[in-house]
Amino acid sequence: MLDLPLRPMRMIANSLLFLVLFTQTLNAQEKHLKNIRQLTFGGDNAEAYFSPDGKNLSFQSNNKNWGLECDQIFDLNIEKAAKDSTYIPPRISNGLGRTTCSYYMPNGKDILFASTFKGSHVCPQTEIIKGKYLWGVFGDFDIYIANKKGKIKKQLTQVSGYDAEATVSPKGDKIVFTSTRSGDLELWTMNIDGTNQQQITNQLGYDGGAFFSPDGQKIVYRASRPTTEAEIADYKNLLARGLVAPTNMEIYTCNVDGSDVKKITNLGKANWAPFFHPSGKKIIFSSNHGSEKGFNFQLYSINTDGTGLEQITSESNFNAFPMFSPDGKKLIFSSNRNNHGTRDTNLFIADWED
Repeated sequence: MLDLPLRPMRMIANSLLFLVLFTQTLNAQEKHLKNIRQLTFGGDNAEAYFSPDGKNLSFQSNNKNWGLECDQIFDLNIEKAAKDSTYIPPRISNGLGRTTCSYYMPNGKDILFASTFKGSHVCPQTEIIKGKYLWGVFGDFDIYIANKKGKIKKQLTQVSGYDAEATVSPKGDKIVFTSTRSGDLELWTMNIDGTNQQQITNQLGYDGGAFFSPDGQKIVYRASRPTTEAEIADYKNLLARGLVAPTNMEIYTCNVDGSDVKKITNLGKANWAPFFHPSGKKIIFSSNHGSEKGFNFQLYSINTDGTGLEQITSESNFNAFPMFSPDGKKLIFSSNRNNHGTRDTNLFIADWED
């Protein structure tokens, strides 16, 4: 045994004690997440959603190591990804244009996503305006269904303007999506085959990122509500340029037909990426309301009546796009934890404990 002086030994012991206490604190702060595993390594990987059997994920990535110029859609086998950090999942989209917002169809064999490829084969670029964080609302986005070999089976939207952010009801009968076809970013629904497209929101502002409740009766979504003349003018001017500033959004719910609208959060800043808890009585979402500088997004849960706000994550400064597995036992989310100082955002899966 090395004969270390007493003071260094105490320093080592104190350091080890700090590490243990820090780990225990971190685990306590993320008490609902157990057995966290990283599934992707490199690039921006986001909007990962479970297949009906819970074995696969559809998601979008711009990983340069996969030869990508901008986001494309992939079908990831969870078991393979958890065992092999070099695993490259098969691409579902055709590699042209930009893609976003994929979701499994009820048969588990087809995947829904939005793409700009029919408008242009190159990646559309979001306009940069100094001092503003902006998302591009590209008018070439339409919603498609492809099989797992990437063959497009059907185009569901063909109206001019932005059509994207589509998700499927657990009942297998409806799709909800966001569209600009009526002049604003509103929520629309359609039958699973694309028929009977109906607008269900009608207030000025960005309504998007919608998901159905477990029983298929409710919809949860993010929304901005500009109120002052300056806010309204800024929102309309940006939208006319195919842009939206997602810096002030709250979480809302409504019935599938758009009735019974309820504002669930009133936290300020950006509250987004909501998803229903398996019980249907809570909502998990991402928010930076507790951040002084703005870019510190953590996952939170809240009761559907707006009470019981609880912080779920604490590791890293970006956690978003949470989704529960069909059996409610696992949570998939995107995070920039463990990215070794890069800007990479990866997919993580955890066992969920209430």
